[in-house]
Amino acid sequence: MPTGARLTAAICLGLVAFFVSFLVMPLMPEGTDFGYFVHVNVALGLLCGWIFMGRRAGRGLVPAINNGITGMAVMVLWALFIQGAWEMFRLAMRHRYDGPFEALSAIFVIALDYFFVIAVPSVLVPLAVGGVLAGLATENASRRWR
Repeated sequence: MPTGARLTAAICLGLVAFFVSFLVMPLMPEGTDFGYFVHVNVALGLLCGWIFMGRRAGRGLVPAINNGITGMAVMVLWALFIQGAWEMFRLAMRHRYDGPFEALSAIFVIALDYFFVIAVPSVLVPLAVGGVLAGLATENASRRWR
């Protein structure tokens, strides 16, 4: 059911994903074609905010902070998985894998490589701060629009 908290959570996580996507781009190898990178990440932020954060709003201040950090973490995990799957698909079309199971396991290897690229303070701090602020804004919206 649509609520103000779900809408607020979706918008906040979408904004966090938008800004952090532009922080990640300079960290990737030069010549990387980003294509729909930002669009996919913003869509994931909107979905994770609506589905995961909006549902758990209205429980207090500390749960709101936990809700924001959890929503941000879920968004990052999904983004890593989807971006890894997209890169695996691109490599699979170039016949880089011997079989389907090697290609499927490569998703997780690629996602882990991407995690190590973004595991720097210039990305993790804005993610954490954005997640906390998104949780607090969602809690405020939950209390304001019942």
